[in-house]
Amino acid sequence: MTLGPLMVDLESIAISDIEKALLLRPEVGGVILFTRNFESIEQLTALVDEIHALRMPRLLVAVDHEGGRVQRFHEGFTRIPAAATYARVAADDLENGRQLAENAGWLMAVELRACGIDFSFAPVLDLAHGLSGVIGDRAFHNKPATVGTLAYAFMHGMNRAGMQAVGKHFPGHGGVVEDSHVAMPVDHRELDELLHSDIIPFKYMIENKLAAIMPAHVIYDKVDDKPAGYSTFWINTLLRQRFGFQGVVFSDDLSMEAAGIAGGYGERADAALTAGCDMALVCNHLDGALEAADYIKGYSNPTSQLRLVRMHGDHDVSWSQLRQSQRWQQISARISALNDSPELEMDV
Repeated sequence: MTLGPLMVDLESIAISDIEKALLLRPEVGGVILFTRNFESIEQLTALVDEIHALRMPRLLVAVDHEGGRVQRFHEGFTRIPAAATYARVAADDLENGRQLAENAGWLMAVELRACGIDFSFAPVLDLAHGLSGVIGDRAFHNKPATVGTLAYAFMHGMNRAGMQAVGKHFPGHGGVVEDSHVAMPVDHRELDELLHSDIIPFKYMIENKLAAIMPAHVIYDKVDDKPAGYSTFWINTLLRQRFGFQGVVFSDDLSMEAAGIAGGYGERADAALTAGCDMALVCNHLDGALEAADYIKGYSNPTSQLRLVRMHGDHDVSWSQLRQSQRWQQISARISALNDSPELEMDV
């Protein structure tokens, strides 16, 4: 059995019978986890092991675990700061900020890998234009060069821990006020302006072997009338042909309000895959996931298969090994100390 083009989620800390049947369908290739799927490190590890044991090649297991407001697992995990934290340090000492970003990427990834999780949807490559509340301090900085430097360091840390990175949200979500979870954002900038600002970090990361990208549910109306995740221009013409990107393209969550422009869940998944996405995410809507699986039944893309299998995690490590590691102890303490105040988790 191959990896299907859908990534779905689970409703609780265990797999239900209907969810198991869904995960065994050839249309499914991955599972994304949320806070509701976490009770303890031991439970999470057992859950991931169970998911991986269902099929060969094993299903991809992913999570949004950037740090700051978007960190799904807490008890026993190091609290990772928001991306903007490293830029504040870098303003006074660029090398220190870069090193902290690399250590944070390693720490985030190695703790997830200790639970068997293949990858996290990180880092955010959007620019901090000061407009988007949903992006905010999830962005490293407002200058493309600074974002590129710190994001590369973060990715390099992830890679050293055996995890591939996913840059998001192409070609940049930072230039709109609206939150695509609840509205359809429209960015009115010309392509040339985007190429000389928001797109620069993505291009830089592609040149430095970024493994995967997630497009934004944003319409750039001077360029195309479709959101980037449904647009052959953004995915094929620009990403694949102009920039030579050979990695995975994951759609953003198709249950978000902005994704509804394509129709029902089946039409949404079909639109994303037709535009050039390798895997479409359907989260927080079991009926929608089932509808999407039925709609794309028989779908096959051998090239996507080759890309997706590269997202499996490497460098297996256990939590007991981590806890005994002096390196982990030192880096965990240093990264934890960067957190200045608790923030509410963002449900994105």
